[in-house]
Amino acid sequence: MDGGDPPRPTATGTSQGIGLDPAAVTRWIDRLGIEHRGPLSFDRIGLGQSNLTFLVRDQDQGRWVLRRPPLGHLLASAHDVAREARILSALEDTAVPTPKVYGLTTDPEVTEVPLLLMEFVDGRVVDRMSVAEQLPPQRRRVIGVSLPRTLAAIHAVDLQATGLIDLASHKPYAQRQLKRWGGQWELSKTREVPKLDELTRRLTAAAPEQHELTLVHGDFHLRNVITARETGEVIAALDWELCTLGEPLADIGSLLAYWSEPGENTAGEFPRHGLGRLSRSRRGRPDLPRRDRPRPGRAEILACAGSVESCRHRRGSDAPSPRRTQERRGERHPDRRADRRTGHDGPQSRRRGRDLNYGPDEPWTPLTTWRRDR
Repeated sequence: MDGGDPPRPTATGTSQGIGLDPAAVTRWIDRLGIEHRGPLSFDRIGLGQSNLTFLVRDQDQGRWVLRRPPLGHLLASAHDVAREARILSALEDTAVPTPKVYGLTTDPEVTEVPLLLMEFVDGRVVDRMSVAEQLPPQRRRVIGVSLPRTLAAIHAVDLQATGLIDLASHKPYAQRQLKRWGGQWELSKTREVPKLDELTRRLTAAAPEQHELTLVHGDFHLRNVITARETGEVIAALDWELCTLGEPLADIGSLLAYWSEPGENTAGEFPRHGLGRLSRSRRGRPDLPRRDRPRPGRAEILACAGSVESCRHRRGSDAPSPRRTQERRGERHPDRRADRRTGHDGPQSRRRGRDLNYGPDEPWTPLTTWRRDR
C-alpha cells in the first residue's frame, strides 16, 4: 500500500510507543484463524495524520494492514474505526474496490481503542512527488480517469442491499456538514478566527438544495486510493472514516478541489494532486488528442464524472458487482476471499470495481447536463 518500497521488518516490540501492544495484537490475530510464520512486525505506513495505519508482516511474506484511531483526545464521532469496518464489510460484494476486512476488536485485553485488521492490497499509492514523477504520461492519464469512475461506483451502491441505509441522517447533506464541522471547530479551536466564522455563515446561507441521497466517501482524492502497478486503475479506495450519506456532487466537488491546474499555486513539494504539476507544457497543447494528453484537466474529469453518473441513472441505482454479473452469465466466479492461512488474496480479487469503467464509446456528458436531464 505504500508509495515506495515497504519498510524493513522490525522487532515486534517497536510499536508499543505508538499505540500498539504487539504481543496482545498477535494473540488476537491468532484467534481470527490467520496463520503466520514467526513473530509479526508492525510498521507505520502512510502520510495521513488521522487514523494510524500499520503494515503487519510475518517471516513468510504474509502482509496485512492494521488501523487504529490517533493518539490523544478525540472529539465525539471522530476517527471511528468501527464505523469504517462496517462500511468496508458492507462494500465487499459491490463494484467498489476496497480491502477485505478480517476482523475488528475492542477487547480491553488487546487494545484500549478499536483495532481493524484488513487485507493488504499490493499496488501503488501516489502520495509523493518522487512517486508521481516516475509515472509515464499514459499511466498518469489512466489514474486520472479512473478516479471519477471509482467515485461513480461508490455513488451507485444500493444502500438497502448493503445495509447502509441507516449509516447516517437523510437530512440535507450540506447543512449537516456545516453544522458538524462548525461544531468540531468550536470544540477544538485555540484562537478566534473571524474570517472563518464569516465563511461559515456565508456557506450556511448559500447551502444548495440536495437532489439525491447516495453513499458519499467524503475524502476521495489521489492519496486515498491504491492504483494497479501495471495499469494505473484504482484497485482500492481507502480512508472511509468520513463516509456518510448525502449528495454525490459533493464528492465530485472535493475531488476537483484537489485537482490543480496550470498556474495555480499549491503549497509544499507535493501539490494537492500529484498528477497536476507534471508535464504542464504538453498538457496545455490543444493540438494533442485527448488520449495523448499526460493527464486529464478539470473539465475532462467533470465530463467523465457526468458521463458515468448518467450511465448509473440509466442502468439503475446500483451497478452489478463482478460476482452478480458472472452469475447472471452462468460463469463461475473465483473465490476472492483471502486465504486465512497466509493473508494472500485470490487472483481475481482486484477485478472488482470495473463494472462502471465504461469505454471510449460511451458519450462523456457534462455533469450539468446530467443534472438538468434527470
